[in-house]
Amino acid sequence: MFNWAKQQLANVAGTEEPIYGPSAIQTVSEQAKTTPYTELKREDLKWFQQGGTNVETQVFYFTADSGHIGMVQIIYSSLAGIRKTAQLTSKIIYPDQSKPILWSSDPLENWSFEDGVSLKAQGCSITLSPDGNSYTIKSTLNKNTVLDLKVHRTAPGFVVGKDGTTHFGTDPQNPWGSMRHAFWPRCKVEGNILTQAGPVDFSGKGIFIHALQGMKPHHAAARWNFVNFQAPTYTAVMMEYTTPPSYGSTTVNVGCIATDEKILFAGANNTATHTSTKTDPEIGWPEPTAFKFEWTSGTSKAVLEGPYGPRIDRVDVMAEVPGFVKTIVASAVGTKPYIYQFLPKPELVIDHEGQQHREHGTLFTEATFISGQ
Repeated sequence: MFNWAKQQLANVAGTEEPIYGPSAIQTVSEQAKTTPYTELKREDLKWFQQGGTNVETQVFYFTADSGHIGMVQIIYSSLAGIRKTAQLTSKIIYPDQSKPILWSSDPLENWSFEDGVSLKAQGCSITLSPDGNSYTIKSTLNKNTVLDLKVHRTAPGFVVGKDGTTHFGTDPQNPWGSMRHAFWPRCKVEGNILTQAGPVDFSGKGIFIHALQGMKPHHAAARWNFVNFQAPTYTAVMMEYTTPPSYGSTTVNVGCIATDEKILFAGANNTATHTSTKTDPEIGWPEPTAFKFEWTSGTSKAVLEGPYGPRIDRVDVMAEVPGFVKTIVASAVGTKPYIYQFLPKPELVIDHEGQQHREHGTLFTEATFISGQ
């Protein structure tokens, strides 16, 4: 009970959590030992809209045939279940960085979740089709980025394990926090984002991720790695986070290798390694300069490795996220969240069912540092 009380104080006041140790986290990796992954149904894409303090997101990443990289994200935030807000953000990265990155972030007004799976707000909607196979994204909220896009999944959606969820808390029967990721790893994208300079055609490939951080984000994770590799035949996606010492600096990694027809393999037995780094002189974080990402399931394996090349962006999370999320994290001592984004073009090497496959593609990858713990 005393541990629970300390944790509630940390949730509300933003204080540092005590050291509970690795026994206070029940990772999805344990589920994956017997159930590597579970395919999604339409009802599995409902917004949780949890009470308490949490951040929930739905994010679409686009790898356009034109060479543009894009992102559209809905961020739903709750503070102690009392104050709730929603925000729409978008990003366009131009080929060869020929133009500055175009970023938009707008609060939503009069928003609601229809049937639990679609979002409707003034000037914005993200609608899941009745068959659960596609999202339509429309927004006129920002004149710099008018959204008109459709995302159709071509491979099955999935969660790792039975339900994709890691639980936090000293009593497994009554967890006080959670982390969940659900994926559409390979999608066909149609439509465009209309900018002041004209429309940007995003026809091509994409992925969709529904994430729930059912506790303060900096309490759940100190560091993140995200991998989105898109090639003509294959997709490789990976989401990895490492908890603060409060939960034993535990690393959880979920991901898959997919084609248009199926998921080749998925699970939690993956690794993300920064094989070399350099100190960022302005911020102090160990900015990665080379990587090795590995996916393993039984006798199947896939590897991406090589240099990151020049970063395309360094995102000051506290400057770009909605003000409400800042409130959740700002009081935490030692929290300095930055995202390093890169866009290399490595070769994916897959060994699966006795055959090796190789394919070059586009890798959008992020290394996020939240706290030095």
